[in-house]
Amino acid sequence: MILKFLILHGPNLNLLGKREPAIYGSQTLDDINSSLLELSAELRSELSFFQSNSEGELINAIQAAAEDCHGILINPAAYTHSSIAIRDALSAVGLPTVEVHLSNIHRRETFRHISMVAPVAVGQICGFGSDSYLLGLRALSNYVKNSL
Repeated sequence: MILKFLILHGPNLNLLGKREPAIYGSQTLDDINSSLLELSAELRSELSFFQSNSEGELINAIQAAAEDCHGILINPAAYTHSSIAIRDALSAVGLPTVEVHLSNIHRRETFRHISMVAPVAVGQICGFGSDSYLLGLRALSNYVKNSL
């Protein structure tokens, strides 16, 4: 069985490689997606990617994923700390979700320590740069396979 996962990137992640490289690294979003595609071949999974700076578009993508995906890997970016709507959408669709962050949100400003998404996710991985995505995809894949 080939598992399908939605890779969801939140606001400003389209600026990776240019935006504060000391915090977020020098890899672009395309670099991260390419690495995820390589890993997906090993995991025998299919990925779809979506990035938006708009909360509503992210929610629409979450809702659409319920139709044909087995799980969601999400970096909600700044919406992590403020979007109850994204949290509610993830809860409503009920897909296993792993939250990832490039930086360690718990070592940054206090307002970044709270995640609205974490309570409805199966796990959170942060602080490993672009490897957070790879660790998250591997964890999500294993979680879904063990749940079948």
